[in-house]
This record gives sequence, structure tokens and C-alpha cells, in this order.
Amino acid sequence: MIKNKFENSRILLVEDEDSLAAGLEYNLHEEGYIVARAEDGKKALDLFDSQKFDMIILDIMLPYHDGFEIAEKIRKTSPQMPILMLTARTSIKDRVKGLELGADDYMTKPFHLDELLLRVKGMLKRKAWYQTFFETNPVFTFGKNEIYFDTMTCKIGDKTKQLTYYEAMVMKYFVEHEGKIVSRKDLLEHVWNIKGEVETRTVDNFILRLRKYFEPNPSKPKYFRSVRSAGYIFER
Repeated sequence: MIKNKFENSRILLVEDEDSLAAGLEYNLHEEGYIVARAEDGKKALDLFDSQKFDMIILDIMLPYHDGFEIAEKIRKTSPQMPILMLTARTSIKDRVKGLELGADDYMTKPFHLDELLLRVKGMLKRKAWYQTFFETNPVFTFGKNEIYFDTMTCKIGDKTKQLTYYEAMVMKYFVEHEGKIVSRKDLLEHVWNIKGEVETRTVDNFILRLRKYFEPNPSKPKYFRSVRSAGYIFER
């Protein structure tokens, strides 16, 4: 059996459906994770405040506080905490709301257990990768912009903004590959953990967002430039 390098990671499982929670808890334990379970939003916040966790698996529809409220509260004190949202809701609106409030990934019920376990491992891997980076690169400056990777915040002139997890991860990858062409495939694989030939506008939308934040003139970018048929290049 291949050893899970992230075993003993502490996961907070927030799920009020007993049969699903019991199955997830068992299988996460089998993977070597330490799991604490909360069946409602109040207990979830109490556990989060009193214990240390490496990741949260969070249902949206919960008693007392729903998953959106919990994600928003957690993000204020722990911007780097990986949050995987689970929901029976299938609307794009709910998915977007979850991601905007701080969820890092999103799975719709019913889901395949193997896929969930892969996503858990991928999120823990990305957290470790990001943490190693910001310990040696706490602040990055370009133009009139400063990015603080430990808190996932940035200063743009005299304004301060909170970055999302994926915005910070994309910036991290660009900083590590400054002056080199980065393809959409590279970003999907290393930031989103998506492998293979996938047609998606995800990367392009994130680049547009970063240009809007950091470029003096987003329509004529000088930091995040497109390279036809190849991807993007970041240069100070």
C-alpha cells in the first residue's frame, strides 16, 4: 500500500447527514487523516476556534450557521485554510457564491468517494506547496503593488485588498516562473490540480481579474502579457 504523505493531517468534517458523514469519516480515517466531525454550524465554529485543522470539508445546508457563513467567518482569521464545500444544490449561483466567500473547491452530491479523496489530497498538497513558498517569499513587490503571501492580501497604491486562495496561488506560480511563458495547462495542473486537455475559461478569467487589480491600464497589460497560442508571461 502506498503511504499517504499527508496522513495525520487534521480535517474538520461539517456534515449533518448522518449516513454520509459516517461514511466519509470512516474513509478519511482509512486514508490516515485525523477527523473531527460537526453536525451543525455552531459546533463547527466552536471546534475551529478550539482546535487546529489542516483542512475543512463543509456542507452548505446546516443548522444554526450555513456553510456560506462558516466559510466567510473562517476566511477572516485563516485565509490559507483549504475549504472543500459539499452541497446538494446544483445552481451556478450557489457555486459562485461559495467560491467568492472563500471555498477552494466544490463538490455536488452525490459524488464519487475516490474523487473526493483525490481532491482532499490535492488540496493538502497545494497548501504545503504554498506554505513553503511564503515562508521564504513573504512579500513580493512589482510596480506600485505589494503582495503579502502569508495573509493573502495585497496593497495596490494606498488600497488594501484580500485575495482569494486561487488568486494568491496563481500569483505564486507566476512569481516562481517570472519571465517564462506559462501555459494554461501549467496553471490548471499546478494550481487547480486538473490534468489533461481541458477546455476551460477558468485561467483566462483569473488573468483578467489580476490585470484589473494590478495593471495601471488593464487593456494594455505590462505585467501579465498574453503570448499567442502559448499562454502568459509575467514580468516586473
